[in-house]
Amino acid sequence: MAALRLGILGSGKGSNGRAILEQIRAGHLKAEAAIIVSDVADAGILDIAREFGVRGVFLPPGHFRTRLTTESEEQLVRLLRDADVELVVLAGFMRVLKTPMLKAFPHRIINLHPSLLPKFPGLAAWKQALEAGEQVTGCTVHYVDAGVDSGEIIAQREVPVLPNDTPDTLHARIQEQERQLYPEVIRRFAAERSAI
Repeated sequence: MAALRLGILGSGKGSNGRAILEQIRAGHLKAEAAIIVSDVADAGILDIAREFGVRGVFLPPGHFRTRLTTESEEQLVRLLRDADVELVVLAGFMRVLKTPMLKAFPHRIINLHPSLLPKFPGLAAWKQALEAGEQVTGCTVHYVDAGVDSGEIIAQREVPVLPNDTPDTLHARIQEQERQLYPEVIRRFAAERSAI
C-alpha cells in the first residue's frame, strides 16, 4: 500500500512541517510529503522542503491580506491535484481557505491551532489564553471549513498555564505538544486509509 500523500501549506518557519517530515523520515509515519506550498517567497518552510528533498512552491497570494485571491486558490488546487495529494496539512498557513479548496478537498484539509478550540480562535491564541487568566490551554487539530478555526475538532492536547508563564514560555510548551499531536493525527489518517 502506497504512503498517504500530503500537501503541506505554510507561511512561516515551518517547525510543525519539519516535525511531520522527521516522523516520515524516521519511519514512524506512513506518509509522503508530495509538495510543500507557501504564500511567502522566503518562508522557512520552503528551506525545510529543500532540506528534505520535497518539491517546494511559492504561490503568489494576490492582494488580500487574510486569504488568497480566487485565481491563486484555484492555482493551489491544481498544484495539489497534480501532486496527487490526498490530505492537505496546514502548518502555520496564515490564510483562510475558501470555496475552491474546500470543494476540491472536502473533509481532507486539517489545521493545527495553539488553543483548546473553540476557545481563542485567531491570532496569538496563547496570548489570549494568558490574558484571560486561563489555567489550562493547549492545541487542537481540526478540519478546515470556511470560518476561522471553526471546523470540526479531531484531537486536542492540554498544556497547563504556569503562574510565571510569559507569552513566549507558554507558546514554547504548546509547540512541544503540537509537534507530537500533528504527526499522531496524520498517522490515524494513514491507518484509516490503509484499512479501507
